[in-house]
Amino acid sequence: MNETDYITLEVAQTLPGLFHERVVRAPRTQAYGFYDDEKNTWESLTWQQVACQAAKVQAGLQNKGLGKGDRVAILLRNCPEWIVFDVAALGLGLVTVPLYTNDRAENVAYIIRDAGIKAILIQNLRQWRQLSQIESVRDALQCVISVAPVMDMAHHDSRLVHMQDWINDETRDGYKAVVLDRNALATIIYTSGTTGRPKGVMLSHWNILLNAYAALQCADFFEKDVFLSFLPLSHSMERTAGCFMPMMANSKVCFARSIQQLGEDLEKVRPTIFISVPRIYEIIYAKISSQVEEQPSYRKMMFAWAQRIGWRSLRFRTGKARWHWSLLLWPLMDRLVAAKIRQKLGGRLRYAIVGGAALDKIITKFFVSLGVPIYQGYGMTECSPVISVARPGGNDPFSIGKPLPGIEVNLTEEGELCTRSDCVMLGYYGNKQATEQMIDTEGWLHTGDIAHITDEGYLYITGRIKDIIVLANAEKVSPQDMETAICADQLFDQVMILGEGQPFLSALLVLNQAEWEVLAKDMKLNAKAPETLQDASLHRYVMQRLAGCLKEFPGYAQVRRVSMYLEPWTIENNLLTPTLKIRRTQLAELFAEDISAMYKSMKT
Repeated sequence: MNETDYITLEVAQTLPGLFHERVVRAPRTQAYGFYDDEKNTWESLTWQQVACQAAKVQAGLQNKGLGKGDRVAILLRNCPEWIVFDVAALGLGLVTVPLYTNDRAENVAYIIRDAGIKAILIQNLRQWRQLSQIESVRDALQCVISVAPVMDMAHHDSRLVHMQDWINDETRDGYKAVVLDRNALATIIYTSGTTGRPKGVMLSHWNILLNAYAALQCADFFEKDVFLSFLPLSHSMERTAGCFMPMMANSKVCFARSIQQLGEDLEKVRPTIFISVPRIYEIIYAKISSQVEEQPSYRKMMFAWAQRIGWRSLRFRTGKARWHWSLLLWPLMDRLVAAKIRQKLGGRLRYAIVGGAALDKIITKFFVSLGVPIYQGYGMTECSPVISVARPGGNDPFSIGKPLPGIEVNLTEEGELCTRSDCVMLGYYGNKQATEQMIDTEGWLHTGDIAHITDEGYLYITGRIKDIIVLANAEKVSPQDMETAICADQLFDQVMILGEGQPFLSALLVLNQAEWEVLAKDMKLNAKAPETLQDASLHRYVMQRLAGCLKEFPGYAQVRRVSMYLEPWTIENNLLTPTLKIRRTQLAELFAEDISAMYKSMKT
């Protein structure tokens, strides 16, 4: 029997209060699963074991002179130590600042300075070697805690501490949850900064608790549920919905190893809940599609039938289509095709939650037609972060669902989505002006997204105010929707649509290396010669392929000129944010000459 043991807001009051209550209620229940590289097997920690380790870390933090209100940072991949350090720091009234492990050292240094970080938890000494080269970082930090052994380097830097030394310490004090106001600052989460320096979002204990509990009311979560934690815990969605929400529900969280091993982890862990961003589903979709293409014709035809009948079956079950004789074939198609795909995702997914951006409609339809329970959600770090999510029993797979309980939404005259609730941030750290620009005098937070709300209350994001492209003929285009549709094609890894004030749209395209080599061979082109990307026949072919990707868009929303590249846009070359969003301003500056040439070389 599925059982529930929710911890209410009134009982928890604060985040350390939530953790302490969970330890008291279920000390021997498995809390976290992780892969032990030395043992080459999956291991687990109980709530009591996590609390014991956290208590020892608290003693170590106090011995370093850290106290209520001090800021500490976490620069670590998802693992039990992330949680241990977080709940230890929060229990002492410290303010945690999560950092992205894939972020550039310069960006991390800026956050350390801006937030006034006194201590930092790192993965290994390689990270510290990079950061310690920056003078402002050396001057700011009082303590550097490493998950990996510090070895001889500790003799040269007295601030270095091995976290395991704290965890193995003989201290027997229990976990401390100091008395805190529920509205006290709990964390500062820095936004990715697509248009400038990142801003520190200040969230209180109550902000996060309320958001997690509201999300918990939108579906059934049980003690036997298993979450697979893949998104970085520095991402607000993973921290609220993938950490504190399962803590409330007494569900287990297993930490995925890497994107390369995600397939293995899904099949081994067999999660019931999986939260991720669209890019992961795009990768899975591309891999499955590639495998299907290699199959004999009859198998490809069967796969296509399964999708068509599965989609019709879903629409029939939700009352959006009439019965059709082909539905009689669904049990067979489900057993021969769809069930095998679901098995690759672990075989027992109840909720596959997508957030961070819209999932392409083609990819959404692909998964839901095969019985994968896709639920789209929407939020912002500034809102702790979930604003809306789809629900079982009333799920339009193309909608971001309905607002969470207690969260208000409305639209401005321009169609901008605004939200108001106790989940809205305290403000931007040290930036009153930016806070006032984001939250109006009536408490409405302006998301910057253009939305549509149906009479039934379903939300649909249709564009972004700042990123909307206005062509010379006054037609308006949402570039993200087009970019998502294009990236569903395996040939295109990355894309940026351009055309502000221009007579037509153009695009910067990064080609998938493997797909490019196959295409070049088929077209008898030299894949290794840079000038090949300027070949006229290649451009004609790519334009035809783009037209196929954008066939559902209006005539004015079509790409008429492209520039192609093979070098990916990455965080390291500062063309992607840590959350893998493209930096449009930097891309436009870097490829200014190519962009200018596209518009000069084509008459309107």
